Amino acid sequence: MTRYLSFFVAILFFVFSCSAQETTTQRPEILNPEFDKRISTRIDFSVPVISCAELAEMKDEVELFDTRKKEEYDVSHIEGARYLGYKDFDVNRLEGLPKDTKIVLYCSIGYRSEKIGEKLQEIGYTNVYNLYGSIFEWVNQGYTVVNKNGTQTNQVHTYNWLWSKWVDDEKVEKIW
Repeated sequence: MTRYLSFFVAILFFVFSCSAQETTTQRPEILNPEFDKRISTRIDFSVPVISCAELAEMKDEVELFDTRKKEEYDVSHIEGARYLGYKDFDVNRLEGLPKDTKIVLYCSIGYRSEKIGEKLQEIGYTNVYNLYGSIFEWVNQGYTVVNKNGTQTNQVHTYNWLWSKWVDDEKVEKIW
């Protein structure tokens, strides 16, 4: 009996080890391993994730939405992104978009955008992605952002001072 129990435990360990490795390898690379750890404990991966490099390559081929507060969006956002919101999310902001449109969502780190992505999936959108690391990783990797006037800026709204530590680029002026 003990031999069978040991065998069963070994099989379970193997299965769960492989699952954990699979999840880890599917996450896009983040510059700061501690930031990656923080993100991966905050989101559920219920919405497929893409990397900043992937978004940069296909930015003109997707509908890009910012799911932060309006004041965060106004300070800076990824060029071409439209405001979608989080607490004030309104599906009417997607009016006219076919359900199979490739949509990329982001927020500060990916939590709020994942929750909005889940809502979009629930109402039938089939091609929704979450930017892994969101706007924080976008600027950490050296990509630019624009303000509400469409002018390139070095300011990033970091939600609050606690979260601002995840914006590594010393060229960025952190606002909260």
